[in-house]
Amino acid sequence: MQLSGSDIIVECLLEQGADTVFGYPGGAVLNIYDSLYKYSDKIRHIITSHEQGACHAADGFARATGKTGVVIATSGPGATNLVTGIATAYMDSIPLVAITGNVSCNLLGLDSFQEVDITGISMPITKHNFIVKDVSELADTLRLAFKIAGSGRKGPVLVDIPKDITIARCEYSPDFSVEGVLPCVISAEELDRAAELIKDSKRPYIYAGGGVIASEASAELKRLAELCDAPVSCSLMGQGAYDQTDERYIGMLGMHGTVKAAAALNSCDLFVAVGTRFSDRVIGDPNKFGKNAKIIHIDIDPAEFNKNIEAAVTVKGDVKAALAELCGKISQKSNPEWTEEIIGGDFGEPAQHGTQALPVTPQAVMETLDRLTDGEAVICTEVGQNQMWAAQYYRYKRPRSFISSGGLGTMGYGLGASIGAKTGCPDKTVVNVAGDGSFAMNLNELITASAHNIPIIEMVFNNNVLGMVRQWQRLFYEKHFSQTTLDARKIDYVKLGESFGIKTLVIERTEDIEPVLKEALETSKTAPVMIEVRIDRDINVLPMIPAGKPVINPITEIDLNA
Repeated sequence: MQLSGSDIIVECLLEQGADTVFGYPGGAVLNIYDSLYKYSDKIRHIITSHEQGACHAADGFARATGKTGVVIATSGPGATNLVTGIATAYMDSIPLVAITGNVSCNLLGLDSFQEVDITGISMPITKHNFIVKDVSELADTLRLAFKIAGSGRKGPVLVDIPKDITIARCEYSPDFSVEGVLPCVISAEELDRAAELIKDSKRPYIYAGGGVIASEASAELKRLAELCDAPVSCSLMGQGAYDQTDERYIGMLGMHGTVKAAAALNSCDLFVAVGTRFSDRVIGDPNKFGKNAKIIHIDIDPAEFNKNIEAAVTVKGDVKAALAELCGKISQKSNPEWTEEIIGGDFGEPAQHGTQALPVTPQAVMETLDRLTDGEAVICTEVGQNQMWAAQYYRYKRPRSFISSGGLGTMGYGLGASIGAKTGCPDKTVVNVAGDGSFAMNLNELITASAHNIPIIEMVFNNNVLGMVRQWQRLFYEKHFSQTTLDARKIDYVKLGESFGIKTLVIERTEDIEPVLKEALETSKTAPVMIEVRIDRDINVLPMIPAGKPVINPITEIDLNA
């Protein structure tokens, strides 16, 4: 049948199972939006306040559901406003298809109104990108975009479509077939070598990253931990890959990981890294990382092998398949001395408890939220201290329950992402944990939550400073608090929230925590709600490993008077 390019776009979205898209209309995509109007009974479109918010929402939707997120933006500034969101997805390997409009083909390269070379701009931050100049190639290009985004090491793909292509007509044939992806052949030799190292180890340690979540391999990870009789730690992106209520879980590893996780790294004789890229925020000084251990690295992307850390054995393949095969090659181990030392040991983790001087602490808030939700909420975050508190003090029992910008560290990410997560998982409680600095980056997306009645909880830790940067300035810059004190911002959060039609609650005393959280959780069953949590500006994120320093002796206390 003959269809316009814009109708072909929507038909292809339906082919790929996309029933929700995020975006913002404009001149170059008017035809696409006209088709979305005609197909509005089949595809839900959510207009955000800004294209960056739309991209973060599509990203959050993808992380929460495991599906490929879709975002649409017009040409020029609409397309460039997606760039930070696309880069965020790229750094964390999130499947995303960004569809941008552009000026008509005859106007390309002429500095036309709202023209930009978005394929050139986005080339370093996408798995692949396309510009479609022939309507007969449109359907196959979109199908390929979804395939690339959702296969192998997942990531964002951009498809740029000039306006005249959305008008042009051609023959369209639906194709709902799912083209099989060639399975990655996992080396039996490497698996045998890995199994041999596991057999010989006395102090094995398993470290899981976001690849475990991407490949739906949590069950296989748990089986490996049981067979190895090993403690388990997760990266920031791996939060929820392993049930954190399980006794084997010893906390996050890295710059703000637990003392126990760092101690295990320094004592283990085998370090099994699964679905992770060895970020600099995890390894610290690479020359001293796991010096007493042999390292097994399992990942789908061989480009990560021996890039930051040298491994004794590398296993290329889908994590789920690789772990299943590896588990079939090893016998049950028992390491009672090791597990008693690490799993049963008390390593003196630093704690934040409310006092007269510090009436409300993030630890108390997050632990109460964990208890009231039984660890079943989806927690999104901004970036900074709020992100670390959310990772440290909420116990994630399931994958896709922690949604955060790990690689790029994008302030302003969480609110849009929480809107996408709640849209994709309407039956889940979704909370965005923010700092007042990050909140100000994209607070305009409160309009989106209110206008579409997307019932999220926006929780803002308000300390009137850029907390994480201030912490670094205290430790390493002689308390030169340059541009990190925000006292000049006279924000009344209650009035601000209510101006958007969003009920806003305040926590300023320890006794407020539980009743306010209960009220927010009840309100969020039907409407968005915001909580301002007033905390002291000098509450720090601990433990802490200074950048580039070895993961040996984490900082567990900061003298505020020094």
